[in-house]
Amino acid sequence: MKKTTTLGHSKLEINRMGLGCMGMSEFYGSFNEEESIQTLHKALDLGVNFFDTADMYGWGANEKLLGKAFKGRWNKIILATKFAVMRGPKGEFLGLNGKPDYIKQACDQSLQNLGVDSIDLYYMHRQDPKLEIEEIVGAMSDLVKQGKVKHIGISEANAETIRRAHAVHPLSAVQNEYSLWSREPEQEVFAVCKELGITFVAYSPLGRGFLTGAIKNRTDLETSDWRLTLPRFSEEAIKSNLKFVEVLEQIAQTKKISKAQIALAWLLTQSDEIVAIPGTRKINRLEENLGAFDVELTSTDLDLIQKSMPQETIGSRY
Repeated sequence: MKKTTTLGHSKLEINRMGLGCMGMSEFYGSFNEEESIQTLHKALDLGVNFFDTADMYGWGANEKLLGKAFKGRWNKIILATKFAVMRGPKGEFLGLNGKPDYIKQACDQSLQNLGVDSIDLYYMHRQDPKLEIEEIVGAMSDLVKQGKVKHIGISEANAETIRRAHAVHPLSAVQNEYSLWSREPEQEVFAVCKELGITFVAYSPLGRGFLTGAIKNRTDLETSDWRLTLPRFSEEAIKSNLKFVEVLEQIAQTKKISKAQIALAWLLTQSDEIVAIPGTRKINRLEENLGAFDVELTSTDLDLIQKSMPQETIGSRY
């Protein structure tokens, strides 16, 4: 299986299994900075060079964590961060902002948090509904001209938005949720990314941990875990969606590997240009995820997954 790809139209070679860093600072229960830094260093040692964060993760704490972990090592790293989701001093969500002045301010703050002179890949996290995509991408393009950002991307966008954005400034990446239980990008987004030469980055490729089989009911999550607020993690939805895990378990037992490795290998097999960014705080999970590169799924395996997976996921993503 191909382990690297070129980021969009750039000359940057990125690992097709990056590392999503969100859970190291918030959202998925308790976390430990020392453990996270050890995992970040181990990822680098294992050849991972693509790391994903955002200014809203821990309202700046996640970027600062990466800045601390990678100080003096940035030449080995391709870093993606995002703007648009505003947080208050206590972490409260204040809505979306895509105004040019705000984008410049957010970029400057991210550069400071990270301790770098420029950001490799800067995403619009979500589109401000009050602004046209052309105005937002135009402001992002100005950051490229100023040398603060090398490449730009957008997240959670449909095909039309991708086309309009790309017409203003070439997009290097589109990041949408994609996994065996979130397959919406297959409908139109994959095709437009391929046509325009944009790298597709799949976030939550393990269904926010659900496809690993670790979450069989709500009590498997800490009371502070953000997933408990999501419709897809209601007790009823979990019970119904376990059918996805059962199919993965069947194949995993046959191949004597983990369900996570099957889910990631399936995703990477869909296209040589797809990049996955599973998140983890633990070294053993990191190593397990990277083991998906060594998994060979036969046409029989892929047919079984296609035919056996439920046609519908119970519960919306958000």
